[in-house]
Amino acid sequence: MPPLRTYLLRLCASALLLLPLLAACNAAEPTPTNTPLPEPAPTNTPLPESPVDREALIALYYSANGEEWDNPWQSGAPMGEWHGVTVDSQGRVVELSLSHNNLRGHLPPELGNLANLKRLGLGGNRLSGEIPAELGNLANLEFLSLNDNQLSGEIPAELGNLANLEQFSLAVNQLSGEIPAELGKLANLVVLFLGDNQLSGEIPAELGNLANLTGLSIGYNQLSGCIPRSLENQLGLSNLGGLPFCFE
Repeated sequence: MPPLRTYLLRLCASALLLLPLLAACNAAEPTPTNTPLPEPAPTNTPLPESPVDREALIALYYSANGEEWDNPWQSGAPMGEWHGVTVDSQGRVVELSLSHNNLRGHLPPELGNLANLKRLGLGGNRLSGEIPAELGNLANLEFLSLNDNQLSGEIPAELGNLANLEQFSLAVNQLSGEIPAELGKLANLVVLFLGDNQLSGEIPAELGNLANLTGLSIGYNQLSGCIPRSLENQLGLSNLGGLPFCFE
């Protein structure tokens, strides 16, 4: 057996011979790089806006004395941040709720361009003038409340085109003329409040077609005649102005 000193020298020599090989192997391996992570998408990306809807709301603002509203709109802000305005993911207005907000003036016909609108609540203000016939273009409307204002003129027959309407209130205004027979086409209507106006004439028999109607208020008007018998079993607590049901 070789002396221990000789053995250690041979072991060191072998290790020295391996060093160039290890260095070559290390040189062949690619140096790892840090791949940058994708930046997170901003969370405050503004929603798209419909220019048609924005123009309609601006028309309302100017025609209803917007500078004097209790909660006026900021022109530089997105529509979805305006008081009482709700928009969908496509930037279309789906709800406009400005009740008791000190609106004074007229309703502009441009409101009829809010094609996706489902709820329109403008009650408890001081709006005057006639109801625009263009509101009959709001095919998706489910809720319409213009009560407690100073609206005048006749109820537009075009409102009978609101096929999806469920709640309809024009009570406590100064509306005159007859109740349009076209309202009998509102098959989904549940509530119809027309009381406390200056409506005259007879109740149209077509209202008897409103199979889903459970609330009807027509008192404090100048109506005559009788209530269609077909409504007798459908109405709950209602203000019928003392009118009797028709005999059939």
